[in-house]
Amino acid sequence: MQIALIAMSGVRAANPELNAVGLTMPGFVERSKVIASLPSLSLLTLAGMTPDRIEVSYHEVADLRKLDELPQCDVAAIASFSAQIKDAYELSDRYRTLGVRTVLGGLHVTARPDEAAQHADAIVIGEGEIGWPILLAGLEAGRLKQRYVTDGRSFSLADAPMPRFDLLDMDRYNRITVQTQRGCPWRCEFCAASIRLTPLYKMKPVHKVIAEIREIKRLWPKPFIEFADDNSFVHRRHSKQLLRAVAAEGIRWFTESDVSIADDPELLALMREAGCAEVLIGLESPSAGGLNGVELRRNWKHGRVGRYLEAVERIQSHGIAVNGCFVLGLDGDGPEIFDAVYDFVQASGQFDVQITVLTPFPGTPMYDRLLADGRLLEPDAWERCTMFDVNFRPAQMSPAELQHQLVELGRRLYTEDERARRRSAFHEHRRSFLREARHRRMSA
Repeated sequence: MQIALIAMSGVRAANPELNAVGLTMPGFVERSKVIASLPSLSLLTLAGMTPDRIEVSYHEVADLRKLDELPQCDVAAIASFSAQIKDAYELSDRYRTLGVRTVLGGLHVTARPDEAAQHADAIVIGEGEIGWPILLAGLEAGRLKQRYVTDGRSFSLADAPMPRFDLLDMDRYNRITVQTQRGCPWRCEFCAASIRLTPLYKMKPVHKVIAEIREIKRLWPKPFIEFADDNSFVHRRHSKQLLRAVAAEGIRWFTESDVSIADDPELLALMREAGCAEVLIGLESPSAGGLNGVELRRNWKHGRVGRYLEAVERIQSHGIAVNGCFVLGLDGDGPEIFDAVYDFVQASGQFDVQITVLTPFPGTPMYDRLLADGRLLEPDAWERCTMFDVNFRPAQMSPAELQHQLVELGRRLYTEDERARRRSAFHEHRRSFLREARHRRMSA
């Protein structure tokens, strides 16, 4: 039996203006290329759980319209973000007309199982590591079920298989992903990350993470790694153990975390020594009003916003670049937010910036709230779940104004001069840090 693991990998805005103007700006296009160039860690993980007697191949489809020939297989297992799920459905339907069985899984399928089940022979709901082995057994026995669910079970990352990184053509990627933890103890209304697959926060044992890094290094001697965690470093003790082990591997890496890392000088020093090049931090908004109510369990970011500038400075003083991420269109933010974000970026000296619009992903509390309030423009327009397309009515401006101002703010932030200024300021800061560190060592 031959299984083709197929990732829908492209990033494409639904709004023609964004494609024609917005996504050609350096800041937009660079981040979209990074997202598009990441391999599907979920599919590689499932490949690592597949017995050797079953042949597996890995494929990526960036644009279904340009796919002339389908990968040959007996079973097609397809993974997709919400933004490309309709293409995934079309691809699955094409396979099924040829008599090829198909499987769909992932965040969107878990959020909308009835919808997905119309386009596949089987769907996997929840964590794939639980459903996949049972599905394979059903395939081999000729008793494939339509749905594979976790039934309340949770997968332990202590049992995580080695992803099949060997299936990749390493020359195609600018970074490879490794997961060190899953879930997040916080609960943000708009979050569509792995907490939708499992409500539990769990950590992968350090030796497992190091084994994956070494397998990547075997295939790519000097790799750039992205730790594909929802919120790295939440568990400080585990994080510091991990960083001490990573430091011996001689790699450079990127990850995403929250602003609380600025409070822990030991953690920041370990991040630097372990090779952290950049960290993306979800600042969301520079205004207290915008952050009010974003977190459902507590208003932690709302209480931190007054110290954002200090936090960025402290992190970057350790030679770690900050990519501050802002979400435009929050209920507490009005039209003044666009200037406020620009001014904050200028004042903070952050290395880079990512701007997105509030995106109601299926399965999130935000989606349910906006749907109940009649504020979704097109409730099933999953192709607009790109983080750049507006698909809701903001509280304090029109959808058209939010969409237009996103592009205009991008024009201001992503000019060559602005990008050069941010990078120059950071590198000068980093050189000063290294000089001071060298002086301290010599004086000790």
